[in-house]
Amino acid sequence: MKISSNRKFTLQELAEKTGAVLEGDGAVEINGVAPIEQAGRGEISFVANKSYLKYIDTTEASALVLAPETACERRPVLRHENPYLTFARIIDLFHPEQLLLPAGIDKTAVVADDVEIAPTAAIGPLCHISRGARIGHNSQLVSSVFIGENVTLGDNCRLYPGVKIMDECKIGRNVILHPGVVIGSDGFGFAWSGTEHKKIQQIGWVEIEDDVEIGANTTVDRGALGPTRIGRGTKIDNLVQIAHNVEIGQNCIIVSQAGISGSTKVGHGVIIAGQAGLIGHLEIGDKAVIGAQAGVAKSVPPGKAVLGSPARDIMEEKRITTIQKRLPELLKRLKAVEDKLAED
Repeated sequence: MKISSNRKFTLQELAEKTGAVLEGDGAVEINGVAPIEQAGRGEISFVANKSYLKYIDTTEASALVLAPETACERRPVLRHENPYLTFARIIDLFHPEQLLLPAGIDKTAVVADDVEIAPTAAIGPLCHISRGARIGHNSQLVSSVFIGENVTLGDNCRLYPGVKIMDECKIGRNVILHPGVVIGSDGFGFAWSGTEHKKIQQIGWVEIEDDVEIGANTTVDRGALGPTRIGRGTKIDNLVQIAHNVEIGQNCIIVSQAGISGSTKVGHGVIIAGQAGLIGHLEIGDKAVIGAQAGVAKSVPPGKAVLGSPARDIMEEKRITTIQKRLPELLKRLKAVEDKLAED
């Protein structure tokens, strides 16, 4: 199945619009994009991962986006240091983002009397907007979205079905929240009295800065006291848990099923891979990398890469993993040595 587009560009036009270097016939007309192994005539594709190099000679694509050093002789090429980014820009040209709803408030929406909604915003079917909320220009609440009391939602946001933003939370501009995201649910705070777990009221809020995107069914808990913060440009995958009073810096990447416990501070440009778990009250330095399934129980310095559970320096963990693979062989050799010693 092809994703159709009614737009066409020559390779020369694509090169000019994306800043790529054209190699070959710039008059070739491109009418769509596709994966390299499925692309056909009139389509453009790309290679950014070496595992796809094998398709360069067999693809039916009319053109490719490649790194400067990647060989290709059979078809025209757009060269760029970052083929993935260039291809993303090409996708935007063929499939420009469009508003999902016309401006206005659907008749099935429930809107409190004192809510401020920009005239260019769209409130879809079955949305509920509580008192004191403010909705910015061109923001789209697709359907069944709940907005709590005194929530601020900036301009150009897109909230997909089932999103819930609880009381007092503050959302910046150009924020995308995918289906099922919950912002501002109670943090997990209880005190043991000796006979029961006493709930600690979570009286804080959540602040999400501009250009953040959060994947489906991710939860960001409100602070117990004060805010939980997500920094500008950070991208969060599906099924991530961010606990109360966590602070995440700018331009971080947090991958699916990761969990960050309360009051941990994550610096700028940090990568947290899938299923990693961070205990509370840690500090993760700028541009640190937390590997998949890492169990992080200690703070991580800036620029450090860690892996494993408990998490340790990534190269040390790789050496340990390599040795573990050899344990059956080493055990067999050790037993042979012991048997020989016993004979002597």
